Amino acid sequence: MLKLEQLGKSFGDTPVFNDVSLALARGEFVALIGESGVGKSTLLNCIAGLDQPDRGRVIVGGQALDALDEDARARLRRAHLGFVFQAFHVLPHLSVAENVALPLLLLGRPDAKRVDEVLAAVGLQALAQRLPAQLSGGQLQRVAIARAVVHAPGLILADEPTGNLDPKTADLVLGVLATQVRQAGAACLLVTHSRAAARLADRVLRLTASGVEAFDAR
Repeated sequence: MLKLEQLGKSFGDTPVFNDVSLALARGEFVALIGESGVGKSTLLNCIAGLDQPDRGRVIVGGQALDALDEDARARLRRAHLGFVFQAFHVLPHLSVAENVALPLLLLGRPDAKRVDEVLAAVGLQALAQRLPAQLSGGQLQRVAIARAVVHAPGLILADEPTGNLDPKTADLVLGVLATQVRQAGAACLLVTHSRAAARLADRVLRLTASGVEAFDAR
């Protein structure tokens, strides 16, 4: 579902990461760890086509992003990716349910039952009609996770999805991500600082300035 070939990114003369190569298959849950500032979030943005790498290739579902124009990359993201951002990026004028339903509406597949199921899975069904301003940071994070998985994407990119959550809720949302991987056959790349979260993954990789390496999170 995802293949990176010698990916590199710099800001000006300052390299962020270099020579990042990895592959994720459907049904695989991979955690990515690394020191702060090493470029984990930037790497996710490059994978999603929101940022441009300086070197190498990103291939999602067999399609090389560098061969697609901006509109085609947006269509690929809409249909095949689910992205959990650190900053949530929920729309303030839409209710919780409307925010979660948005990916389905953009695909022309409205499905209120599916929205209810996902909200129940992240423990937010009772808050479906609230606006984002009425939610805590942890609740907003759960909205972002529900929105990322509601359309059953083939690839989920999750940037510190448990960073604003208490341990019990963190376990709940990690279970939601794991369900998408194990039962729906998605591939998930989870950026995290949590060793507990990393231990749930099939593989753990560490990002360094010179690439990625296998890491034992036990």
